[in-house]
Amino acid sequence: MVEELVQKGWAQFPPEPALRDWSEVARRVALARIAEPEERAQWLQCEGTWFVGIDTLSNDAQGRVDGSPALSGIAVSVATALYGRLPLHRGQVSVIYPGYPRPRKGEGEGAFRYRQKRDAAHVDGLLAVGDARRRMLRERHAYILGLPLTQAGPGASPMVVWEGSHHIMRRAFAGALEQVEPRDWGAVDLTEIYHAARREAFETCARVPLPASPGAAYLVHRMALHGVAPWERGAEAPPEGRMVAYFRPEFGDSSCADWLNLP
Repeated sequence: MVEELVQKGWAQFPPEPALRDWSEVARRVALARIAEPEERAQWLQCEGTWFVGIDTLSNDAQGRVDGSPALSGIAVSVATALYGRLPLHRGQVSVIYPGYPRPRKGEGEGAFRYRQKRDAAHVDGLLAVGDARRRMLRERHAYILGLPLTQAGPGASPMVVWEGSHHIMRRAFAGALEQVEPRDWGAVDLTEIYHAARREAFETCARVPLPASPGAAYLVHRMALHGVAPWERGAEAPPEGRMVAYFRPEFGDSSCADWLNLP
């Protein structure tokens, strides 16, 4: 599984009892948070078809939620083997509802078409900075861990990843960053480099959906191009929607080149 993640840029893991139990607790806690008016006002986007859910899950640094055991399983072991045991942030709970995508508030026609046609594909950590929305590396994630919290069919807006795109992105970013001190990477404008690499990935990499069930998990490489598929007509999901908890722990030392150089 380590080789699969390193070579393909993603790896899926079958359901495990411990993760299934964790997912049941996390789902209950998440549903209570999602029902809070302040949470809905902040995170319900795309005309009610996407609950973004940043920091929605009230877990600790080991992934414990409401008295649950620490987060464990094969996916966690693989990530730890590659990147060490990094503290977990409060998990994102991303919920997609029938009808996704609709335009997000403030989203122009071009950006909405990109959401429709290209799944709003992106590389995490490259934030749109300033009025010109220049792409800069402001968050150095180690990996993306996806943990489904509801049982949903394959047409219910799964995450999609462009297989092998992390190799393209790494080459592009290395060309721009290798001669810059790691502590200064966040000031480098990567916009054109990133857009060119993204176009290459669309042209040469297979688009792979990653539907999964509670108790299962998937890992996505930190440089892999990924997004969320549109909701297909007739897709099956419970009333609470397609719900996934995401963890993106960050490398802690901005003076280190781990983000660029580790597998």
